[in-house]
Amino acid sequence: GDKVISFDDVTKGYGERVLLKKLSFDLPPGAILGVVGPNGMGKTTMLRMILGQEKPDSGSVTIGATVKLTYLDQSRLILDDSKSVYDNITEGNQVIPFGNITLHARAYVARFQFKGEDQQKLLGECSGGMRNRVLLARMLRNPANVILLDEPTNDLDLDTLRVLEEALQEYVGSAIVVSHDRYFLNRVATHILAFEGEAEINFHHGDYESYSEWRKQDREKRGLGPQSRAGRYRKLLRS
Repeated sequence: GDKVISFDDVTKGYGERVLLKKLSFDLPPGAILGVVGPNGMGKTTMLRMILGQEKPDSGSVTIGATVKLTYLDQSRLILDDSKSVYDNITEGNQVIPFGNITLHARAYVARFQFKGEDQQKLLGECSGGMRNRVLLARMLRNPANVILLDEPTNDLDLDTLRVLEEALQEYVGSAIVVSHDRYFLNRVATHILAFEGEAEINFHHGDYESYSEWRKQDREKRGLGPQSRAGRYRKLLRS
């Protein structure tokens, strides 16, 4: 549909602290929205409002009538360490819907780089990167046209990270990706939502690099001077 997710003058706070103040933006169909900013600024709260787990203090959050959401939770609490990789992903299903076809469950699990004995490994014995791959595979079993990813790159090895980048670039739906990995966002994001602190949030059309350049020019126009030394030298280093 034409309507995906829309925030209209949304304000949200806890006690005297305001996290979002009159936030307005529309997520276009097919867009990948990269969400950046320090921890505790309201990024996860925004996701919770999209999921209906939180309500705005004022304003409105509208979800399109045809939207089907799936969510990769930052806490990763839905996994069972006492079960195997295979059982965590498939939950007992022998076949997995995959677009217009179905895949045998073991073939589906293998697409996430779990081969042979790795599929029978107990999740409690897996590394952080393997656990993240399990969660991605489990989440992506469910058909959806909008995916919410909260820090999806945590603990991923470079091969898996590259697969995730390519998958998002080819994805025909929309996505919201909360991440501190600026290089990753520069590869996949079509728009940026930046939480700057003090309830200042900027919505930018373009990747992270173009946002960073716009932010620099905006600060100069407002006479704020250059950003901190740490911010100045936090460049995109991976290739």
